[in-house]
Amino acid sequence: MARFLIRRLAGLVLVLAGVSVITFALTQVVPIDPALAALGQNAREDQIQAFRHAYGLDRPPVQQYISYIGRLLHGNFGLSIRTRRPVADDLRDYMPATIELSLAAMGVSLLLGISLGIVAAVQHNGWVDGLARIFALVGGSLPIFFLGLLVLALFYTKLRWLPGPGRLDPYLTPPPRVTGMYTIDSLLARNGPTLRSSLLHLVLPALTLGYFSTAVLLRMTRSAMLEVLQQDYVRTARAKGLRGSVVLLRHALKNSMIPVLTTIGVTFGSLLSGAVLTETIFAWPGLGRYATASAVSLDFPAVMGVTLVSAVVYPVVNLLVDIGYHVLDPRIGVG
Repeated sequence: MARFLIRRLAGLVLVLAGVSVITFALTQVVPIDPALAALGQNAREDQIQAFRHAYGLDRPPVQQYISYIGRLLHGNFGLSIRTRRPVADDLRDYMPATIELSLAAMGVSLLLGISLGIVAAVQHNGWVDGLARIFALVGGSLPIFFLGLLVLALFYTKLRWLPGPGRLDPYLTPPPRVTGMYTIDSLLARNGPTLRSSLLHLVLPALTLGYFSTAVLLRMTRSAMLEVLQQDYVRTARAKGLRGSVVLLRHALKNSMIPVLTTIGVTFGSLLSGAVLTETIFAWPGLGRYATASAVSLDFPAVMGVTLVSAVVYPVVNLLVDIGYHVLDPRIGVG
């Protein structure tokens, strides 16, 4: 296990190095001057030159990249052109909101996708199975932006059951920062009103973001369960007189979780790095909105910082998935 972790961490370093080279090269070939984009078309030449010197844009590309790597090794992602703040501070402020939303959406996906997939497999070709397949079909084809606008119009504007965009009610102050996730920080501070407001504000964006992954997990769970339920050891367990719930959960579900776990890993990685539309619709101050605003304003240091953070997500998730394989089935090695 130790050798396995060392190899995967070494691979992560190589991935980050490759991503940094590619991202930096792309920033050099963009046919737009970031100084003009930041200062405007009416900026004087001396202002433009001062801006380029301040951000190191007047140096050769190789020197810029070496300087960038040197700062990265010290945890310095550079200074954001748009916010005039260190990129590391911006990431520290925006990332917890995205993690909170992604975890909530993943919780919705796991709860609904796996449970509905199990029921659909057990009731194969029944009316429950038919409804579950329709649910999965709609979830896989409905655009996120349309679903987000739909649930806002219905549950916020029309019915007034749930709050609208944002993370908290406007009259509440954020809890003392510990993790940056309002639900956890409110719980740690024992602040009931803030906890309730943060949970209610989380419902609609989490359902919107999690619906697509719910559909994917439902289809995968149903398919894997149908295959396992036809195996000889399941029929033998039933013939031995074991209860149906024991056969279903201990024998069938556990042995069908390998492909489901793979889907969970890929889905969570995409949730964490691809919540741009959901965050925009619900005014959720997360990494997706920050990345979009940075790309529009040609904020290269911020774009490169977000890209590196996103590049870390998938290798780490894949590492956890590989460890999960070994936990579910010790016969699967990690060497």
